Amino acid sequence: MDLSTILLWFGILACVYMACNIGANDVANAMGTSVGAKSLTFRQAVLVAAVAEFVGAVFVGGHVSDTVRKGMVDPNLFADMPMHLVYGMISSLVAASIWLHIASSLGWPVSTTHSIVGAVVGFGFIAGGADAVNWGKVGSVVMSWVVSPVMGGLVAYGVFRFITVYILDKRDPVAESKKLVPFMVFVVFAILAISMVYKGLKNLKLHLDFSNALIIASIVGAIAFVIAKVLVQRVKAVPSSDLTQQFVSTEHIFKFLQVITAFYVAFAHGANDVANAVGPLAAVVSILDSGNVEMKVEMPLWILTMGGTCIVVGLLIWGMRVMETVGKKITEITPSRGFSAEFAAATVVLICSKLGLPISTTHTLVGSVIGVGMARGLASLNLAIVKKIVISWFATVPFTAILAMLFFKAFIIFLP
Repeated sequence: MDLSTILLWFGILACVYMACNIGANDVANAMGTSVGAKSLTFRQAVLVAAVAEFVGAVFVGGHVSDTVRKGMVDPNLFADMPMHLVYGMISSLVAASIWLHIASSLGWPVSTTHSIVGAVVGFGFIAGGADAVNWGKVGSVVMSWVVSPVMGGLVAYGVFRFITVYILDKRDPVAESKKLVPFMVFVVFAILAISMVYKGLKNLKLHLDFSNALIIASIVGAIAFVIAKVLVQRVKAVPSSDLTQQFVSTEHIFKFLQVITAFYVAFAHGANDVANAVGPLAAVVSILDSGNVEMKVEMPLWILTMGGTCIVVGLLIWGMRVMETVGKKITEITPSRGFSAEFAAATVVLICSKLGLPISTTHTLVGSVIGVGMARGLASLNLAIVKKIVISWFATVPFTAILAMLFFKAFIIFLP
C-alpha cells in the first residue's frame, strides 16, 4: 500500500472521528432543550436529528469547500509542498476531534467550528510562520465568541417575552395559544423554506432569487398555518380557574412546536457545520488525486453522505452528557422555553450564514438558553455551569492549535 492510499484512509478515519464528535457535541446540544423539556425522548431526538442532519448536510451543505477552513491560512503557501497541506488537514481533524471528545465527556457544549479553526491556525503557524495565518479572520472568530451568544440570547429573550406576555400571563393561555401558535408555525416553516430554496439546494441547481424564494416560503408557511390551525383546535378547552391544567395544556401545545424547531435546529446545523468534518477531507482527496493545491475543491457526495451519517452515530453513542448540560443544568426548560431558544438559535445561525458572518451554532444556542433564563430572572440561571461553559469556549482555539502543531510536526518528522 503506497503513502497516498495510507493517507487517504487515515484522512477518512479522521473525518469519521470528527463527524462523530460533532454529533456528540454540537447536535447533542441542539437537541438538548427538546430532551430536557421532555418534548422528545432520547431515541426520538436521535431520529429527528438523523433525518434533519442528513437532509441539511447532503442537500443544503456546501458542495464546494474552501481548501483551508474559513480562509484561516493561504493555501498558495503549500503550492510547492501539497503533501504538507494533506498533513495539516489530517492533523487539524484529529486535534479538533480529541478536544471535542474531551468536551463531550465532560458535558461541555463547545464550538466545532472554533475547534477546527484553532487547529488550522496551529498547523498553519508551524508550516508558514505568523505571516501564513490570516489574523483578521482569526479576529472575526474571536468576535463571534461575543456576537453569537449575544444575538441568540437577545432573540430568545424577545421570543419568550412575547410568549409570556401574550400567552402564559393571560387568564386563558390555552385559548391564546390556539390563536397565536398557528402564526408561529407559519414563521418557522417560512424561514425554514426560504433557507432551503434561497441559494440553498445547490446540487439540485435551484438558484432562486430572494423574491421567488419568498413566494415559495410564504406558500409553505401558509400550508403549515392551516394544518396547525386545525390541529390546535382539537385541544380541549380548560376552565380558566384550573391554573395547573391551563399550564399543562399550554405547554403540551408547545411540545409540537418545539419538535418542529428541533428539526429546524438540526437542519441548520447539518447545512452549516458538517463542513467542519468533511471540508478538510475533501481537500485531502483533491490533493491526493491531482497533486495540486486549489483554493476551492468540489465536495464529493460520498463524503457529505458519510459526514451526515457519522454525525448521527456520534449523537447516539456519546451525546447524552452535553444534552443534560444544555437541557437541564443551565436553566429549567419547558416546551415553550425550549421552542424560544431553538427558534432563536436556528434563525440567527441561518441568517448570519447567508450573510457570510462568522457564527457558532453552539455559542448561539447556549446564548439562547441563557436568554430564556434571563427572561425569567437571573436567579433561574445556574451561573456555575455558565462559567464552566464560557471557560471551555476560550480554551478551544489554543488547545486545538497546540495539538495540531504537535501532530503536524510529527508528520513532518516521520513522513517525507
